[in-house]
Amino acid sequence: MTIYEIKERTKKTAPHFFDHKTMKFFNQVLTDFSVTRQGEKFLISAPSYMDGHLMGNTKRLFNPETNELEYIAKH
Repeated sequence: MTIYEIKERTKKTAPHFFDHKTMKFFNQVLTDFSVTRQGEKFLISAPSYMDGHLMGNTKRLFNPETNELEYIAKH
């Protein structure tokens, strides 16, 4: 599964996640995202920058059964 497929499949469930304005705010482009299989789901991850400084990483689990992006609980 590619980030492009995930973007297409989440247009209804997360319409603003890959929106141009949202991604521009975090200084991200689709090619910044990595996709890694995590069992039945897919972890997507990309660095997030503000004013040229790394602020952290955007991480979500894509559920291909529901086409939803799930938050990852921090421990």
